[in-house]
Amino acid sequence: MRRPGGWWRVKSTPEKVETYTRWSFHLFGVIEVFALGVTAYGRTGAGLATALFLLVTAHAAVSMLVSSRALDWTLGRRPQPVRLMWTLVVVSAVVSATAVVIAERGPAGEVETAAGSVYGGVLCFAAGVITLGVSGRRRMVAVVGGFAVGAGLLTFPLEMPLLASVVLAGLVMVTGGFLAITSIFSLWLLNAVYALDEARETRARLAVAEERLRFGRDLHDVMGRNLAVIALKSELAVQLSRRGRPEAVEQMIEVQRIAQESQREVRDVVRGYREAALEVELAGARGVLSAAGIVAEIDGETAGLPPEVQSALGWVVREATTNVLRHGDAKKVAVTVRMSEGRVVLTVENDGVAETTGDGPPTSSGGSGLSGLRERLSAVAGTLEAGPVGRGVFRLTAEVPLPAAAGSALEAAS
Repeated sequence: MRRPGGWWRVKSTPEKVETYTRWSFHLFGVIEVFALGVTAYGRTGAGLATALFLLVTAHAAVSMLVSSRALDWTLGRRPQPVRLMWTLVVVSAVVSATAVVIAERGPAGEVETAAGSVYGGVLCFAAGVITLGVSGRRRMVAVVGGFAVGAGLLTFPLEMPLLASVVLAGLVMVTGGFLAITSIFSLWLLNAVYALDEARETRARLAVAEERLRFGRDLHDVMGRNLAVIALKSELAVQLSRRGRPEAVEQMIEVQRIAQESQREVRDVVRGYREAALEVELAGARGVLSAAGIVAEIDGETAGLPPEVQSALGWVVREATTNVLRHGDAKKVAVTVRMSEGRVVLTVENDGVAETTGDGPPTSSGGSGLSGLRERLSAVAGTLEAGPVGRGVFRLTAEVPLPAAAGSALEAAS
């Protein structure tokens, strides 16, 4: 069972920013309802106030829908919500015209003030929302300018002075422009976060591809020459054998020697990829985590550990780092290596557990997961424990006993 707030931890950083941006746009609608609709009850009678409140609420609901669909369009998930934007324009015009009628035919004084606030405020919020669904600076300026001009034209039935109409149009231009700039900046920030996240994934894929190319070059350098020599000597042995020459046996013996040497060299090449040195893995983990924006705290002394112990613990560090990057949203990772009663204890903690169900974060499949680590540690009589230890904290602990001679030397050095 998830703890409260688990839905938030499941999200990646870009998804969290998207959720924040989306609800910020919805907050504009809530502000519109309270600033224009609720406050009408303190300015006029209950009947007219309720009518204004319902009009503003309907307009705010359409605005929320348009902002949500426009956000999806910006992220490439939906087509441009053209019909919804025109619907918002029509709803804005209807609400504004109704407010004008109420201000013109209703009681003077406070009714005019309440209706006038709804009239100008609705156009300001609509201008800010519709700019989310258009692209290009000119179109955005045209949208805000169009609402400002419309605000000025709709004042003529009220027989307002020309200066007052110009001031009202200017207020719609400034306020609507401010809301539009705020919305566009939020979208730009969200797109930047997604672009950075995609760049990080691309960089990781390029690093893997580069490593594969390096392995391919190393293998080609080792096998290319030896295979060419084997092919030539095998061909020579065939020719000598057909002629009944005893030198064919010597050539095949040489072919056997080169093949065995090639096998040994290939093992040496592969060993560098299959074995994981603890010191190298700790340095690599620090670099990879720092590149991903995660604070890495590494503490402990690894000098003097037997090679088989370093290799087993190095795999633990490698797998733990991979899981931190793939799962959850960690901000800090702490790696500690310490000696305790003839055993080496490696602890890896991170604060980015996506789900705290008691089973720990997901691990990669096959031999690369926790089961694979347990198999590697069992080869050196080691143990592995993994699981959540607090709110959003996951701990992985590996213990490996030291050989008697190595343990005595390390204890004496410490």
